[in-house]
This record gives sequence, C-alpha cells and structure tokens, in this order.
Amino acid sequence: MEGIVANVLRCVFFYLLQVLFLKRLSTGWEGFFYWNVLFYPLFILLLPFRTPRSLLLLIAFAFGLLIDMAYDSPGVHASALVFTAYMRDVIIKLDWMVPRDGYKITSTPTIRDLGLPWFLRYLSILLACHVVFYFTMEVFVPAQILEILQKSFFTYILSMVFILIYMLIFRPSQ
Repeated sequence: MEGIVANVLRCVFFYLLQVLFLKRLSTGWEGFFYWNVLFYPLFILLLPFRTPRSLLLLIAFAFGLLIDMAYDSPGVHASALVFTAYMRDVIIKLDWMVPRDGYKITSTPTIRDLGLPWFLRYLSILLACHVVFYFTMEVFVPAQILEILQKSFFTYILSMVFILIYMLIFRPSQ
C-alpha cells in the first residue's frame, strides 16, 4: 500500500512539474534550435518491476492523456508514453540489461536499487525511444526527418540532465 501512495504522489508531482513549469520552458527558433524538457516519462520508468504489463500500458495511456490535455496535443504524449511503457519490458529483458543476480521482484528501476551504470543505460535507451517517437508523432511527415532528429537531440539532452539531477538529489526508492 505504501508503494501505491508513493507512486500516486510521484504522478501528481511529475504532472504538476511538467505542465506548470517545464511546459513554459519549451522554446526554439525556426530552423535553428529547439528545446523542450520531457520529464514525465520518468514516472513510467520508475514504476516497480512487478507492475503487470497491461496495467503499465493503461497507466501510461491515462497519464499521457492528462499531459495531452494540458499541452493541447491530442494523443501525441499518450502514444509516446504507451510506446515507452511497452519498450520498458522489452529493454529490461535484454541479456545485457539484466543484473548478474537477476532482478528481485521487490526492486524498482532506480539508482538506489540497481546502481548508476544500470540506471543510465535504462534511462538513456528508454528516453531516446520516447523522445524520437514523440517528435515523430508530432511532426508525422517523413520528409521532416532532420527536424525530428534536431528536436529529438536537444530535448533528449535537456531531459536527461533534468532527470539525472532529480534522481541524484532525491534518490527515490520506490
């Protein structure tokens, strides 16, 4: 029960942080530089390993829709977050991602439980998946691949910095 309360509070905090603060930081200049901070995927990434896949996808969809309502982007955040939630299970089952002793059923994908090197691999892969999928859905024109890659690159770097600062300062355990 304690884990559920902690995750609900984290969800509310991440939502408010994303829509009240980080949304206002999004900016860019036409054809030159664009940046955005996508912090909210961390909520899905920090859910316990024991979370059933169907529940994980449902939570990702609902949370993504809430973000979409705040951003006026019908389905873009929801689809990207569902894709990230789906890829999460794929990534954690890769041979080179599984810790030597395997995953403990009670562990969560955090720095505290699995260490910084593991978390960096996990975060970098899944955040890259999320950001590229997000901008692909936002633009949705294959001819704009350079714009998609440019937006993805700057957003990925800034999102990684914000997430790592959060993880190193607050060191969540659940």
